[in-house]
Amino acid sequence: MERSPGEGPSPSPMDQPSAPSDPTDQPPAAHAKLDPGSGGQPAGPGAAGEALAVLTSFGRRLLVLIPVYLAGAVGLSVGFVLFGLALYLGWRRVRDEKERSLRAARQLLDDEEQLTAKTLYMSHRELPAWVSFPDVEKAEWLNKIVAQVWPFLGQYMEKLLAETVAPAVRGSNPHLQTFTFTRVELGEKPLRIIGVKVHPGQRKEQILLDLNISYVGDVQIDVEVKKYFCKAGVKGMQLHGVLRVILEPLIGDLPIVGAVSMFFIRRPTLDINWTGMTNLLDIPGLSSLSDTMIMDSIAAFLVLPNRLLVPLVPDLQDVAQLRSPLPRGIIRIHLLAARGLSSKDKYVKGLIEGKSDPYALVRLGTQTFCSRVIDEELNPQWGETYEVMVHEVPGQEIEVEVFDKDPDKDDFLGRMKLDVGKVLQAGVLDDWFPLQGGQGQVHLRLEWLSLLSDAEKLEQVLQWNRGVSSRPEPPSAAILVVYLDRAQDLPLKKGNKEPNPMVQLSIQDVTQESKAVYSTNCPVWEEAFRFFLQDPQSQELDVQILYLDSSEICFPTVPGSPGAWDVDSESPQRGSSVDAPPRPCHTTPDSQFGTEHVLRIHVLEAQDLIAKDRFLGGLVKGKSDPYVKLKLAGRSFRSHVVREDLNPRWNEVFEVIVTSVPGQELEVEVFDKDLDKDDFLGRCKVSLTTVLNSGFLDEWLTLEDVPSGRLHLRLERLTPRPTAAELEEVLQVNSLIQTQKSAELAAALLSVYMERAEDLPLRKGTKPPNPYATLTVGDTSHKTKTVSQTSAPVWDESASFLIRKPHIESLELQVRGEGTGLLGSLSLPLSELLVADQLCLDRWFTLSSGQGQVLLRAQLGILVSQHSGVEAHSHSYSHSSSSLSEEPELWGGPPHITSSAPELRQRLTHVDSPLEAPAGPLGQVKLTVWYYSEERKLVSIVHGCRALRQNGRDPPDPYVSLLLLPDKNRGTKRKTSQKKRTLSPEFNERFEWELPLDEALRRKLDVSVKSNSSFMSRERELLGKV
Repeated sequence: MERSPGEGPSPSPMDQPSAPSDPTDQPPAAHAKLDPGSGGQPAGPGAAGEALAVLTSFGRRLLVLIPVYLAGAVGLSVGFVLFGLALYLGWRRVRDEKERSLRAARQLLDDEEQLTAKTLYMSHRELPAWVSFPDVEKAEWLNKIVAQVWPFLGQYMEKLLAETVAPAVRGSNPHLQTFTFTRVELGEKPLRIIGVKVHPGQRKEQILLDLNISYVGDVQIDVEVKKYFCKAGVKGMQLHGVLRVILEPLIGDLPIVGAVSMFFIRRPTLDINWTGMTNLLDIPGLSSLSDTMIMDSIAAFLVLPNRLLVPLVPDLQDVAQLRSPLPRGIIRIHLLAARGLSSKDKYVKGLIEGKSDPYALVRLGTQTFCSRVIDEELNPQWGETYEVMVHEVPGQEIEVEVFDKDPDKDDFLGRMKLDVGKVLQAGVLDDWFPLQGGQGQVHLRLEWLSLLSDAEKLEQVLQWNRGVSSRPEPPSAAILVVYLDRAQDLPLKKGNKEPNPMVQLSIQDVTQESKAVYSTNCPVWEEAFRFFLQDPQSQELDVQILYLDSSEICFPTVPGSPGAWDVDSESPQRGSSVDAPPRPCHTTPDSQFGTEHVLRIHVLEAQDLIAKDRFLGGLVKGKSDPYVKLKLAGRSFRSHVVREDLNPRWNEVFEVIVTSVPGQELEVEVFDKDLDKDDFLGRCKVSLTTVLNSGFLDEWLTLEDVPSGRLHLRLERLTPRPTAAELEEVLQVNSLIQTQKSAELAAALLSVYMERAEDLPLRKGTKPPNPYATLTVGDTSHKTKTVSQTSAPVWDESASFLIRKPHIESLELQVRGEGTGLLGSLSLPLSELLVADQLCLDRWFTLSSGQGQVLLRAQLGILVSQHSGVEAHSHSYSHSSSSLSEEPELWGGPPHITSSAPELRQRLTHVDSPLEAPAGPLGQVKLTVWYYSEERKLVSIVHGCRALRQNGRDPPDPYVSLLLLPDKNRGTKRKTSQKKRTLSPEFNERFEWELPLDEALRRKLDVSVKSNSSFMSRERELLGKV
């Protein structure tokens, strides 16, 4: 802006001290002191005011002591008082800073016109027409229009909140039925447009404007929930940002402009002053968190690539293109390195200066990427590549921020910004960029990639990408933009209820979801989704329509497949009447019922983990105490901690029920266990689609976001089989591959479909109950929804359970009424399913109360492992405790399981029966011995003994001792726990020896069953020997 000549700058009103011009400006107390008629005493009103002020001050200080008194009265320590005081001081500081910032911003806006007149013009006249602005122009005429419209906009907002928003909030939750807006005022400070910049149109049919908006308002909105005496609200807010307005298309008819598009190019800054219960959001930590969450909501609606489209003419063409236009191009960002960074780490309370652990955040609009952390390095080398979509040129900026990773709060090392227009002009930009707000430089290589609408050069691009090494993701060859408009005539849920549909789109491991549209079978989404494609010739787009409040999938990806359109179909029944539908004989689950798999996750070991433990203030570097966290399908698992080991071995197995919905990932994170906060050692992700398709995955996975480390995982998909023929083999294999640190492995999967109930007992004889059902197997339970006011509820819900011992476990069902207690129960032993056809029962079951029935389907599937590394065979041997030379050779063939029941007798006799060995005079011991080639271990499981001989008056206290001959030292000796006073002890204990296969073939296993002779004696009585 040019300043008019002939008038120098004048000081602002804030720079001039305001001194009173006459004694009348002095406070009343000063007049009282100078009044000669008062005899030097203050006047009555002044004395009363001063006394009242002293009493008020004393009362406030007395109120401060009340929490201290209460803390002492209930016996709390001084730490609670100090913590509360620190919390209050932090809240007060944040509060004062916000109020001070609001006052300063308001004063600046109030004085802006006066300051401009004093500094730029010869007089207080309006801005001359000949004064020009080279880049950003002021639009005071627009601000005057906004100021005049502002009160009426406030009336509209008050009406909108009271008549539309408040009823919707009250209807969303029964606890909010007394929700009201008690005060809605937009205040007297309107939104101001600081500057307007008009860009030369990229096309002739559009106009681009950038509005630099600033809102420092005294808005006040108060809400109240009278039922809970809860009040909250907002009093004052700041919002600053650049709003881009695009007027397009320009048409040859009124109103000339076909539509208006609005969006923020970058995330605007926001500051909110809370009142009432929301005062808690001004506590340090919560303040920035709440503002960030609100800004994320705004960004999801009005920050690129999201935009608000307002059509101005009916039947506008290419609405989808206007609402989500194709990106202008792609920028491939190579984050190479940085140099000269400042050191932030300090040791021994700042006496010793360390280095930094830098990482970088790369941001363009809502697209954000985080590099890996380089430990203790001021000149880090990242060598990572990211790809971002550019939607607006000029306007968007690439922003790189560098931080030092710390356990508490990361230290800021600097940032740089670059307009994408410079990359477009240069094509390729490779340079060192200085960091602002810190020291050092960051090395970036930026490439502009144009988008072509044909596939002529696709093969050339694919061949070029194959020769490019890129981390963490391979380079892309194309992008896919999907515009989701609407759907029509979706099937209703059971009971002719309107669904809450949403759409899930997946390409390999990347899944995006639309918003949910509630209570309609003709939803309108009007959303755009964007995907990077590495190879368009081999990748597929998978589209699923889901109902939000159920797990059913309306439309599979293959049109016309069975069950695609009959989500709620039921088979016709004979004998139906006009008044009521016939009672079904069997359940009608959806097509996805019983299609779950079980994923068995074997966490084996890790190598080359980074050391995080430090001693003596960081001078001595230790190791790490690593453990693994797994997240999949809404469940989390955690391994045990291996102490002080950078190459830990966990050997743990976890199991989780999964579906075939694409886009799922197994998230794996490794941490170092510490007393305060656990340190991060790396992460990796595994696509579930790969495992479900191949059935097995055994890989070393490189840990991301850390300099070194890799993790060995073995994943297997177990598909349930509807036959019990292999159950005994599965139970045997599970006992062999069972690890000491893991829970018992599942042998089957139980799927239960709970459809409905009938004839439930009424409440107090006449009122129908509000029934719900709970399904329980072991320590796992599933609760159905509650159906109100009916004795014949329809649930239509399914649940799945992992079964470890199908012979002895049972399904427990309880039907309860909300507020009325138990209505009926059912216990279904799973042994009944084992003898049923296809391991399935589908019928009506009578509840134990005698009144009421439930219709359910229980389906069992046996989980057979194809990659356990063992084969199950059953043999029985009987041999003597004295004829050891005639003992059968255990290792004379290929490694396999040998499940034997050796008999303790005087002479060796071979028994041909594979199932049972006859009991000898000394009894039997049941063993399982096998060699695990993958682990290079000899494994023995001692199951138990039976028919042991009793030599004295009392039964023995037996235990089993194992010795690996010819060595007789402690290193090869193992023994079970001791069982008290029994002739048929059960041990089920597992023992391992680490040795190569060739050595195992030369060894013999000596098995002795012993008992303590007496309480005070160390002698052992030999009951038998193998």
